[in-house]
Order: sequence, then C-alpha cells, then structure tokens
Amino acid sequence: MIPDRAAPMRPERDRQHSLDDYTTDDAAMRSCLDLARVAARTELPVLVLGETGTGKTLLARAIHNTSARAPYSFVSFNAAALSETLIDSQLFGHERGAFTGADKRIKGKFELAHQGTLFIDEIADMSPGAQAKILRAVDYGEFERLGSETLQVALVRLVSATHLPLHRYVHSEHFRQDLFYRISGITITLPPLRQRPNDLRALIAAEITAASREQRKPITALSRAAADRLFGHPWPGNLRELKRVIQTAVALTEGQTILPDALLLDLAIVDVRDVHQPARSTADGSAPIVRPAADEHSLRLADVERRHIEHVLQLTGGNKRRAARLLGLSRSTLDRKLAEGRLISPEEADLPSADDAASSPSV
Repeated sequence: MIPDRAAPMRPERDRQHSLDDYTTDDAAMRSCLDLARVAARTELPVLVLGETGTGKTLLARAIHNTSARAPYSFVSFNAAALSETLIDSQLFGHERGAFTGADKRIKGKFELAHQGTLFIDEIADMSPGAQAKILRAVDYGEFERLGSETLQVALVRLVSATHLPLHRYVHSEHFRQDLFYRISGITITLPPLRQRPNDLRALIAAEITAASREQRKPITALSRAAADRLFGHPWPGNLRELKRVIQTAVALTEGQTILPDALLLDLAIVDVRDVHQPARSTADGSAPIVRPAADEHSLRLADVERRHIEHVLQLTGGNKRRAARLLGLSRSTLDRKLAEGRLISPEEADLPSADDAASSPSV
C-alpha cells in the first residue's frame, strides 16, 4: 500500500542517500543496484543478503529513500542476540506493567514505522516464536503490544537482511519456510569487496578524502607500498573494514602521504575459505599481501592504476583475457596500456574532490 498523507512526515535531516548516490564500475554491483531500483518502484518485501560489512543497512535505507515511502519513517531493528521477550517488546511495544521495569507504554518498531519502512537486520537470528509473530504482522499488518490483548495496526514495507545463507536455514528448519517466502519478494545479494576490484580505487579515494576532511588533515597521496598493501588485502570485513583502516591510517599520518606503517590490516581474521581466487592463497593457506616494490617513492592516488592492473593480473595468474574482463577493459585496451607503461597523465593524478568522494557511499 502506498503511504497516505495522514501519516507523520519524517525529519528533513533524514532525507538523504538515495540509490542515485551510488556509483560503481563493477558489473555485479551494477546488477544489485538495478534490482534495488526495481524494488524501490514496488511495494514488494526485500531481502538483502551479503557478508558482514558489505553495506546492507546502507542499501536498505537507500531503497527506502528512493521509494514512494521516502517522506516517512525508516525504522531499523537488529534482531541479533536478543531474547524472545526483548524482541517482542522492541518490535511490538509494551504496555505499562507488562514486565518488571515497564513503567510506561512504549511503541514498538512496527508502530513507529507505520506508512514507512521497517528494516530488520540479522533476521535469521530470530527465534521461531518471534518469526511466527513477524509473519502475522507482515501478512495482516496486525500485532499486539506486550501485556495487551488489543490488536494494533501498522502498514509497513519490510526490508530484511542477514549475513547468513538463509536458504540453507530454511531447509534445516532453523527458519520458517513461510516467512522466508514472505520476506523475499525481491532478493538482492551484495558482492563482497574482494569481488569488486574495479571499485576499490574509488572507494579508497572516497574514504581518504572523507577521513582527511573529518580529521582536518592534508592527506593527498599514498606511497607505492601502501597502495600495494591496500590492493593486495582480501578485505574480510568489507566496506566496514576499509573505512576503519583508512580512518586509522589518516589519524596516524603526520604528513601528506599515507605510508604502509599506518595501515593496520588484521590478517588474523582472514578466512581463506572466503578467498575465491586460487592465486590469492599461499602454500600455507594464508592470504598474502602484495609485497612493496623496491622503489618506495610516493605516488599520488590516481597513479595506482598501473599497480592495480598488475595486481589483477597477479590474481588471474597472468590470464590477460580474464584480467581485462575484471577490469572492464577490452583485451586490446589492456595490451595497449601494458605496452605503453603509462596509464594516466600527471594532471589526472589528484585525489577526488570532496564532492566526488560523496558520490561513493561507504558503510
């Protein structure tokens, strides 16, 4: 149901970050965004799948902000690690005296999201009892506050997310099959950062620009060795990890150039099962980092394109056809770039402006 104009409008400060704010050079991410735009034009429930840190919450909010429900509330709820009673209270609210400490009536997330969008993150962590109540609320728009027998009504658009393989949970009876089919009208799977090589440079540039502005630091460049480390890292924490690494690097940098010592990459948490390219695994099963070149001279950020092409060739084991496809280039263009040995002009070597950086959403 399209929201009516009797519902309360959400604050002006929340009217931001739509699907139009995304930019990508990655084919898989473009497919996700195309599907998200379809979802924004419909009232179908949306299920967003993806590893931790891939930006599921950000995409859910962007779908809401691009939809007919954009003037109304986007209410977010994380179902992980909550007892069934707490989930009931959080989702459906409670009456005064419903339990110890309930000294007043509280509206739940469903009620607060009336006419807008309710985003349930980590929905696979909900108990079977909570799943049954969610199913009734989604199907009929009806629920009861904890401690009350009076039916309440809320018309919401449901967007759900999980980092778990929900289809496997359905078959193993950890998740209700009827609820799965009810919440997965449109299913969008966000690719992990390691599978978005064409976007990595722009995302790094955006994070450096944003962190430098926030911390009031004049960061303008990456050293060659630092760039090698960033492009060689498998990013198990995805966009969230990238943001943390860059923010910390900017904080640790005294001059204008980020050096490799400022990059605190935690390789201990890398799960080699997540690294799908055989060339990325060493003999002992660990995920390697591209080693710094002997020449440690500083490069401005855009100059890392050549290093990035070399890195992609490493990942593909020297297969130029596959590397060209990953880079979004024709084979002849890749051959020309390799033959020229000159990938960008000096005037193109500046960091993106703050406006450019804002067009690449981060976690």
